[in-house]
Amino acid sequence: MSKENFSFNLLNEDGFSRLGQISTHRGNIDTPVFMPVGTQGTIKSAFIEDVVLAGVQIILSNTYHLMIRPGTEIIKRAGGIHEFMNCNLPILTDSGGFQIMSLSKLVKIDKIKGAIFNSHLDGKKFTLSPEESIRIQKDLNSDIVMVLDECPKLSINKNKISQSLKLSHNWAERSKNEFGNNPKKALFGIVQGGIYKDLRLESLDGLVKLDFDGYALGGLAVGETQKQMFKVLDNIVSFMPKNKPRYLMGVGTPSDILGAVKRGVDMFDCVIPTRSGRTGLAFTWEGRLNLRNSKYKKDVSPINQRTNIRNLNIYSKSYINHLINTNEILASMILTLNNILFYQQLMKKIREAIKTNSFDKFYDKYIDII
Repeated sequence: MSKENFSFNLLNEDGFSRLGQISTHRGNIDTPVFMPVGTQGTIKSAFIEDVVLAGVQIILSNTYHLMIRPGTEIIKRAGGIHEFMNCNLPILTDSGGFQIMSLSKLVKIDKIKGAIFNSHLDGKKFTLSPEESIRIQKDLNSDIVMVLDECPKLSINKNKISQSLKLSHNWAERSKNEFGNNPKKALFGIVQGGIYKDLRLESLDGLVKLDFDGYALGGLAVGETQKQMFKVLDNIVSFMPKNKPRYLMGVGTPSDILGAVKRGVDMFDCVIPTRSGRTGLAFTWEGRLNLRNSKYKKDVSPINQRTNIRNLNIYSKSYINHLINTNEILASMILTLNNILFYQQLMKKIREAIKTNSFDKFYDKYIDII
C-alpha cells in the first residue's frame, strides 16, 4: 500500500491498552494520540508553529463553525483548511452534529433533509444533511472526515436513544455513499447508544457492516459521570475492530484519558487544555495549578522547570498571576502552550509505557496526581 494512503498499524498491546500508528499522506500519527481543538481554524492563543514544536501530530477543526463563518467557499478558495490556517499537520473535521444539538437555535431533525437549524450567531437558517456535511468536509479538504450523526443529550429514555441510533445509522450509510472512495482520506463512523450496552453493540454492529476506516464513540462527555463513561467503554471497546483506530470524542481530563487508554482507546480530543489555559489553569506533572489564586502572587518559581518551548520556564508564577489579574492576553498564550505541551508529553509517556509493557505502573503512579 502506498504511504500516501490512510492506514492504521497496531504495534503493541499491554493489557487492553494499544500502541499504534496512523499513516496519512500528510504524516504519521502515533497513537494513543490527543488532538488539540482548533474550532475556528485556529488553536486559540497559540501559533501553529508552537503547536508543532509541542509535539502535536494532528488537530481537530469544526465543520459547523467553519461553514457558518467564514463559510466553506472562502476556505475552499484558499485551497482548503490546511492552506487557510497555514497548517501542514493532518486535520480531522467533526461533522457538525454535536454543535447543532448544543449551540443552534430552533433545531428540527428531518429524517430525509437532515438537521434544519438557525445559526447561533445571527439566526440564519441552515440545512445540514449527511451528504452536505461530507461535501463541506471535502471542500475543507480535511484528512479524517466524520459521518453526520444525531448526538442526543444525556437521557435515560432508552426508546428515545434507540430512535436516535437508527437515524444516525441511516445517516452514516448516506455519509459513506457520499464520501465514495478516496484512499488518501479516512471516514470514521460514530457509535451511539447512550449508556446502554445493547444499543451500543447494535450501533457498532451496523457500522462495522458498512466498513469504516475508524470508529468513534459519540454521545459521551455530555454530562454522565466518569464511572458511567468507563462502564460504556468496558462494555463496547473489546467488540470494536482491532485493526481500526478507536476514537473517544470530546474527552477529556488526564484521568479520563488514562482510564480510556487502559480500556483500549486510541484517539482523543477536548477543549480542556486550551480552555483551561485561558481561565488561569495550568496542567503540570505535580498536579493542576490555579494561577488566579493569590497564593502565587509572590511565587517566583516557573510552572515547569523543564519546559524548553519559547523558554516558558522564564515566566514566574508571580508574573503569570499578575497577567491574569490584569487581563493580559500573554497569560492565555503562556498557559495554553504549557497545557498543550503537557498533554503531548502525557501521550508520549503513555506510548512509551505501552511499548515497554509498563502502562499499569505508569497509570498507578499518575492517576491520582494529574
